[in-house]
Amino acid sequence: MKEDLRGLLDRVDSASLVDAMGRVHGHRADIVDLVSPDPTRVMFGPAVTVAYLPYRDDLPEKDLGFATVFYRAVGDAPEGKVVVLSSGGHPDSSHAGGTKLSRLHNHHVAGVLADGRLRDFAELAGYGFATWCRGQATRWGGDTVMPFAANTAVEIGGVCIVPGDYVYADSGGAVVIPVGSVRRVLEEAVRIEGEDKRSAELIRAEDPARLRSGEQTATEV
Repeated sequence: MKEDLRGLLDRVDSASLVDAMGRVHGHRADIVDLVSPDPTRVMFGPAVTVAYLPYRDDLPEKDLGFATVFYRAVGDAPEGKVVVLSSGGHPDSSHAGGTKLSRLHNHHVAGVLADGRLRDFAELAGYGFATWCRGQATRWGGDTVMPFAANTAVEIGGVCIVPGDYVYADSGGAVVIPVGSVRRVLEEAVRIEGEDKRSAELIRAEDPARLRSGEQTATEV
């Protein structure tokens, strides 16, 4: 993570970041319906991507395996990255588990965002990275999807993720921020948090009788 962003990061959440993205950019940036083995953990970092595709037994790439595509994705500088796993059209299938994903812990990756299910939640909760995905799985999914390519643009929940984008995730959902505007979006999110606090103060001072009569108008944003 860029260290000069941490002070801003501690003052925002997924909701204010989504609102900030709406002010700065015109495209959708939020991903919802994610779960985590530890929902209290916030994830933030630049994305590297692993594209999954439906399994085919006639392709040479079927034998690449997760390790090869993972190391191609993170390159020589894995620390602080967010590994994004696309679904290959099968978000209900397992994409990895605690053993395969121990590589992320070994190399100090910031987190994994999976558009599929992951196995071994108890094990993942003990690792040094944040995990957000579509749910927990018990069945192996290697006969359904396969890791196919590293660092290509992928789609998760209707959002385009390009390698290098910053990915934030908390219990409210995930937000994808273009690298070129990450500071601007974070600063805008801080402003939004301030606006919301000021609006809450005005709401506390409302006169219900005057609002009911129409003499006073609502002040919240």
